[in-house]
Amino acid sequence: MSLFSIKNKRTYQVKDILVKFIDSFYFLFKRFMPLKTYRYAACGGGNLVLDTVLYFIFYNFIFVKQNVDLHLFVLSPHIAALFFVFPITFMTGFLLNKYITFEASNLPGNTQFVRYLMVGMGAILISYVCMKFFVDLLGIYPTPSKILTIGITVVYSYILQNNFSFKVEK
Repeated sequence: MSLFSIKNKRTYQVKDILVKFIDSFYFLFKRFMPLKTYRYAACGGGNLVLDTVLYFIFYNFIFVKQNVDLHLFVLSPHIAALFFVFPITFMTGFLLNKYITFEASNLPGNTQFVRYLMVGMGAILISYVCMKFFVDLLGIYPTPSKILTIGITVVYSYILQNNFSFKVEK
């Protein structure tokens, strides 16, 4: 049995509740996009809100806008927040994509996870470069920079998640 398979009735209930809730708003977007794209946008939007709120909390209240000394190197607070929030929203994003957006994928869960991790590593690299560019070069505040960065990585991620991480094998 895969590490990432649904194992109990309660998990099915949570999944069903989330799908019903998300799909209840689909009628507003039905003319503009297919269900899978809508679910990706809804799940990604929820994860984006979580990511932005956590980023704001880490940057402003946990790191208190101060450099983070990890003894081997020092991270600026906007980069530290980026790296500390990533594992949390990475896992929530994977689970939402696997069980709600790309549920038709027939790839084994472990394969999906490894591929999702590879795409995620690319996304964190893009995020790092964008944050350095927006904050350090252009002087834009960190939270708006993070939002701009997310816009860029969403396009990258959707294309690769759809065609690589969760593609349907024939």
